[in-house]
Amino acid sequence: MLNEQTITTLNTLKLFGMARAFEERLNSSKQAELSHADFVGLLVQDEKTYRDNQRLKRLLRNAELRQPAALEDIDYRHSRGLSKQVMLELGSTRWIDAHRNVLIIGPAGIGKSYIACALGNFAARTGYTVLYLRAPRLSETLQQSRGDGSHLKTLTRLAKTQLLIIDDLLLTPPTDWERRDLLEIVEDRYQSGATVITSQCPISDWHPNIGDPTLADAICDRLLHNAYKIELRGDSMRKNQGESTNMAANQKNTKGGNLEDDV
Repeated sequence: MLNEQTITTLNTLKLFGMARAFEERLNSSKQAELSHADFVGLLVQDEKTYRDNQRLKRLLRNAELRQPAALEDIDYRHSRGLSKQVMLELGSTRWIDAHRNVLIIGPAGIGKSYIACALGNFAARTGYTVLYLRAPRLSETLQQSRGDGSHLKTLTRLAKTQLLIIDDLLLTPPTDWERRDLLEIVEDRYQSGATVITSQCPISDWHPNIGDPTLADAICDRLLHNAYKIELRGDSMRKNQGESTNMAANQKNTKGGNLEDDV
């Protein structure tokens, strides 16, 4: 009865990890070999592990990543100009702490979104807040926030996110308010947050495609300064994956593989 009361009290105190571990450890044959101090120490560690896992789940859920990508699953066999050395550097948190941007450029289907989501997954798993948004959805969100009076709140949320991922920037020419919103975002995040941007538009064409020369100067200056530039080229990985799949089916080969996919 006393043990049940202890578990109830732990749950009441929201020490859910300790509550679950307490019951499990009492049922373990190894419990009798532990001193009281060791037993309590293990319970404390169980609580920390539980909270770390809950935080990770929350970070990944709030990131809203488009796909469950991982840095270790990136395909370097496909000829697309992806530097493994650069990706090894991005496999450290130093670029996030230094608030550096990562610009991933290339044609559709070359794996831009996969790499961006892999970076987001890595950041979340190392404890950083992450938010993934496709550029068209970002524009819709900011436009709606104007209507309901939450525009500044939305911009503040974007500014405070430690790693912001904007996918498919400049798919279409931006409107005047889209340009101004983009400037606000990059200005708020300049030297205070890391940003990953993917685009089919070559970096050399960003300035004319943004439209307004003055705003384009300010936006490009903040985005390009001290940024990692990953410029991909080659055929769509979707096409190659489809051809490989068809060939495998014809040969009755059931071996699977990774697909890096983006719009």
